[in-house]
Amino acid sequence: MAATFVTDLAKYVDLDQESLWISAGAIAFNPLFWNIVARQEYHNKILTKLFGGNRYVGCYALAAAIFGLGLFRDFLYKAALADQPVHPELDTETVKLASYALFAVGNLLVVSSTIRLGITGTFLGDYFGILLDEMVTGFPFNVTSSPMYTGSTMSFLGVALYYGKPAGIALTLWVYVVYQLALGFEDPFTAAIYAKRERERAAGKKQK
Repeated sequence: MAATFVTDLAKYVDLDQESLWISAGAIAFNPLFWNIVARQEYHNKILTKLFGGNRYVGCYALAAAIFGLGLFRDFLYKAALADQPVHPELDTETVKLASYALFAVGNLLVVSSTIRLGITGTFLGDYFGILLDEMVTGFPFNVTSSPMYTGSTMSFLGVALYYGKPAGIALTLWVYVVYQLALGFEDPFTAAIYAKRERERAAGKKQK
């Protein structure tokens, strides 16, 4: 029965709409952009040099770019949904309520993680050498190890259900895949940055 419903949903995804593919491209581009720029910063200090040697200004500039690209991606996502058909079984009050819950919880995860980490902690400050004193383990990190990505994915799904668009569900699945791929690159690299700091701290204590 579930397979039948999924097949039925797929019939309501208009693959001929250019806006659908533009939205999918924007979803993939954003994490690719910030990972490439952040790696270049870590290895070559491109943003720090661009802003006169001030790594904090460089990090805030990257944060502004990521935030702006995120707004543009969201605009393209909503534009893509506007071109897609509504599934009648998704156009119900129950689904609307579920969309409200997903959007609210998703934004709670995103906002609370930003508050806990701060701007530099949220927007790849560790690649600039701006490291947190210790790992954050409280909410929302005790719920999910990647609250920004989890919350964003939930918000995408919430919007898709609010408008009753199966194409939005398909794009949300793409968001999930893209974020999982991004985490596969980001988590090991970030862990290596902090491991290096701990080794340097340990070496410093031995010298004393």
